[in-house]
Amino acid sequence: MFFSFDGIDGVGKTTQMAQFCDWLRGLGHDIVTCRDPGSTPLGESIRGLLLDRHDLAIHRRAEMLLYMAARAQLVEEVIRPALDARKTVVSDRFLLANVVYQGHAGGLDVETVRAVGQIAIHSVVPAKVFLLDMDIDAASQRIQRPPDRMEMQGREFRRRVRDGFLLEASKNPQQIALIDASREIGTIQAEIRTIAAEALGIKT
Repeated sequence: MFFSFDGIDGVGKTTQMAQFCDWLRGLGHDIVTCRDPGSTPLGESIRGLLLDRHDLAIHRRAEMLLYMAARAQLVEEVIRPALDARKTVVSDRFLLANVVYQGHAGGLDVETVRAVGQIAIHSVVPAKVFLLDMDIDAASQRIQRPPDRMEMQGREFRRRVRDGFLLEASKNPQQIALIDASREIGTIQAEIRTIAAEALGIKT
């Protein structure tokens, strides 16, 4: 099965994903973790361009296509082979991020971004997306590192990102599980595990 985590930066994706994977391993799952963009040589190279090169002008359409190229490679090199081998895949971000960042927040046509994304993922979709959500200012205060290129686009951009995530979750609640990330770590993790257990058909 395939799960992904998403949300604005600072909501605790890394922490929750790590605990979730530990839980799955305890249940006997063979886990493959990945990050999008990244986790392949091509993806990591593109990630460096997209997030670390503050001196490089990248048009929003080019930005979107670079993310899609990295994702296509991730799907074919990592995710699809793992799923074919009956492993459980957990990804830090996936297609939803581009629909929101380049579409809802970035000004590109949302349905066009979604359509290009369908080409990139070639029918590979998460069974559940755990969308961690909290106030943008509170989330920003949690970030203890220099901002990347996407994070440097300002508070209004971050607000549009959050609004885009919330809109997408309201349109597709069966796939996108909206999680209040302002609570205690253990409380958040318990809710994630309950949702995942239902998807996996197991009792907690």
